[in-house]
Amino acid sequence: MMTLPEPYELPQEDKIMHWSLRLSIVSSLLLTAACATHQSSSLSAGQDGHRQSLQTMPVTGAPADEMNRLVSRSQMADDVLLRAMAQIGTPYRWGGSSPQTGFDCSGLIGYVFHHSMNIKLPRSTTQMMQIKAPVIERNRLRTGDIVFFATSGGRRVSHAGIYVGDNRFVHAPSTGGKVRIDSLTSPYWSKAYLQAKRYLPDQQLVSL
Repeated sequence: MMTLPEPYELPQEDKIMHWSLRLSIVSSLLLTAACATHQSSSLSAGQDGHRQSLQTMPVTGAPADEMNRLVSRSQMADDVLLRAMAQIGTPYRWGGSSPQTGFDCSGLIGYVFHHSMNIKLPRSTTQMMQIKAPVIERNRLRTGDIVFFATSGGRRVSHAGIYVGDNRFVHAPSTGGKVRIDSLTSPYWSKAYLQAKRYLPDQQLVSL
């Protein structure tokens, strides 16, 4: 068993950026909710019963230029980032999936993607890793990608977080901890790293 490292210490300029983000989150999310409701996305089981794939529900009704608009991946990633950063400091709780109950690692990811993009993800890290989505090389990670780890050694996934840029990720670490940012370049997380997947599409229609 490996011992979790000390929390990653943010540089002073990042601390200032973090608190600025927290102050803007409420107004940003309220504005987003008022202007657009993201089109539902769901996961459907593959034919073999084990693999899953992300599917976006089709938009029907009025023409896209009247009732819908295209949202780029960078805009979606910003929504994910804001929602994830807002949870920093929330206590870890096994099986938790909301700010009220606390989060475990998969509960945090599921909450962020559901409430920012209306994407419903599986409840466990194993199921998340089985989703048919692009596997991303470590040097090509983007904000919003999901990073997976084997914290007990071997190749069996046991932990996951949300990549936020600059080799850092947000996650709910372990019992007694809180949602925090850590670095992929730290010896512990670098050794435990398995792979990353991208669940955000290049663009998506949202309803106005």
